[in-house]
Amino acid sequence: MVADALPVRYSQTTITELMIPAYANFGGKIHGGILLSLMDKVAYACASKHAGTYCVTVTVNRVEFLQPVEVGELVSMHASVNYVGNTSLIVGIRVEAMNVKTNTIKHTNSSFFTMVAKGEDDKPTPVPKLILENKEDVKRFIESMHMKQIIGSVRKQMDDARSHIDVERASELLKNERCILRF
Repeated sequence: MVADALPVRYSQTTITELMIPAYANFGGKIHGGILLSLMDKVAYACASKHAGTYCVTVTVNRVEFLQPVEVGELVSMHASVNYVGNTSLIVGIRVEAMNVKTNTIKHTNSSFFTMVAKGEDDKPTPVPKLILENKEDVKRFIESMHMKQIIGSVRKQMDDARSHIDVERASELLKNERCILRF
């Protein structure tokens, strides 16, 4: 049986993994795709713990790689459910890399994953309410509410921009851009 409400701390999850040479890109740093995959795993673990069921990733917001991750560092992904809707959850993830030789920790990026809980019929299913136990929990919940509104507004603006492109005015619109028209 799934609980009616759960505190944020119930589902907080950390995954730590050693960054090995096979994860490196051509520049010798850890490939961003590896980090995104690990972030998706911790988002799933965190969301599924809260929901008590299988969850799927719907969107990934604000992926900004602030600092590179090096081979040999221990990367920790700290995940927390920041917000719940009826069937969705917003999971905040903070990524930190630790240099084991110097014992220094750097914040490499943060991101927000929107997950949807799925029932046995593979349809969205309700998730427990979120119990906010401190000011940080409240702050993150309200921030996520604002982010949802902003993302919805941006999504609408992007859809409008795509549907209102005037190709007939292309030469005027693109005159200061780094492209060449050949039609």
